[in-house]
Amino acid sequence: MSAADVEIEDRVWNEVVTLFGRVEHRLAKALQRGHGIGLSEFRALCRLAHSGEGELRMQELADLIGLNQSSVSRLVARLESAGLTRRDMCPKDRRGVYTIITEEGRALQERAAPTYRQELADALDDAAADPCLGSLVTGLRGMFAVH
Repeated sequence: MSAADVEIEDRVWNEVVTLFGRVEHRLAKALQRGHGIGLSEFRALCRLAHSGEGELRMQELADLIGLNQSSVSRLVARLESAGLTRRDMCPKDRRGVYTIITEEGRALQERAAPTYRQELADALDDAAADPCLGSLVTGLRGMFAVH
């Protein structure tokens, strides 16, 4: 790879990191302000709500939302304390622990989802207007045909 290619990759990666940080910050702020829930909690509820039975093994949830095992354990403990999930043992493997979304958790996820989607669209629209990030957002939207 040439030095010019490395420089382009570095610039693009820095733009991705900047875009990610801006969007994550806005999403987290909107979810906390509007629904009293953090971004990781919302993502966990989404994954659980859209899983077949509303349940996932703890390690699977950790992998899906990009957390390590100890972080997902603390996250699930917070969700349980709020009545949004509950834990259960795997009937086939007593070492396996599942987290299961409750009706209250489903209701909160459904109420918060429009806020998340709107804030995501607004954050990307704002980033598209930024001369430093506009081409990145345009490219990402083009890849996923989101307009």
